[in-house]
Amino acid sequence: MLPLEGIRVLELANYMAGPFAGLLLADMGADVLKIENPKGGDFSRTSPPFINGESAGFMALNRNKRSVTLNLKHPRGRELFLRLARDADVVLENFRPGTMADLGIDAATLRARNPRLIYCSASAFGQTGPYRQRAGFDLIAQGMSGLMSITGEPGGRPVKVGVPIADLACALFCTYGILSALIARTRTGAGQEVEGNLLEAAVALAVWETSGYFATGEVPKPLGSAHRASAPYQAVRTRDGYVTIGAQTPNTWLAFCRAIGKPELADDERFRDNPRRMANLPALIEIIEAVTMTRTSAEWYALLEEAGVPCGVLNDYAAVAADPHLNERGFFIDIEHPRAGTTRAAGFPVRLSATPARLRRPAPILGQHTAEVLTELGLSDAEIAALRQDQVL
Repeated sequence: MLPLEGIRVLELANYMAGPFAGLLLADMGADVLKIENPKGGDFSRTSPPFINGESAGFMALNRNKRSVTLNLKHPRGRELFLRLARDADVVLENFRPGTMADLGIDAATLRARNPRLIYCSASAFGQTGPYRQRAGFDLIAQGMSGLMSITGEPGGRPVKVGVPIADLACALFCTYGILSALIARTRTGAGQEVEGNLLEAAVALAVWETSGYFATGEVPKPLGSAHRASAPYQAVRTRDGYVTIGAQTPNTWLAFCRAIGKPELADDERFRDNPRRMANLPALIEIIEAVTMTRTSAEWYALLEEAGVPCGVLNDYAAVAADPHLNERGFFIDIEHPRAGTTRAAGFPVRLSATPARLRRPAPILGQHTAEVLTELGLSDAEIAALRQDQVL
């Protein structure tokens, strides 16, 4: 049995935050019905790259879900959604605030019919506040949250985090909220509303930077790959690339100095302890890189690993896909899709010993499960055919 088996989720979402939250729930066994507009569905279906006409990104974000097409602007489509919501456990949506109310399927409407329902909304800026109606995407949230002000090299142009971190963090926080609400429901019998947004999710990730600012009034600046409070803890150049090193503790610092053939650094007054290494970081890294650039990344990785110094080779994603550790653990999974064929994707980053996540189905073709779900709702083949004729489905 999967952990969330028996939990039904209605997902009305596009692109990233909502679908990623739905994916996390689906991977753990929830029956996630992806409610899509009959005219195109989730916008990410049109996002390249494509495999036999199917979006690789869409397929990665929407495995283990069922697709149901409903025209929610049609009275019959709204009625069918209300019937689905009556017995659902969770509604998950990431529309702009007010959209669900305009459609007549907002939290108040749905929870009046189903008090046990957990209604989760993921938006750019939240359901209240002066920014609530502003359009916003991951890039906008990264900029407004301060993340871009600390990302990149000192004095360089603004750089965003390489993945849509605000979207993904919002999804993670929303999932955390949904699961918390499900646990609370077992005690109270009542559902509740859960709200997440990109801006606050991105700000929440800066727990170290915001606490430092509130404590000192100093505004954090970009440091490249360096740590804000410890050294050496960053990427350093090698003959053929970079390695990342974490030699900031007293023991690892001494081991690192010996491993690179510079034991005298440990006695240098500029670098004797962490505060002094931080104060003289540019000089320290210059000395370190003069040594590390004499060997390859693989050579330094082997040498530092043997010395007990935390380190890693800076990989691109081709190297990540071939990583022997990830592959031995079976992290990447192969998925059979009816149109795209066999595709490979990142698997399940959380492992449960008794009830692990499991791949049950590939990402759905648009409307693939509409008839199946409506039949479960009690509609006949003739009724479903009539709905298609009326462009409700």
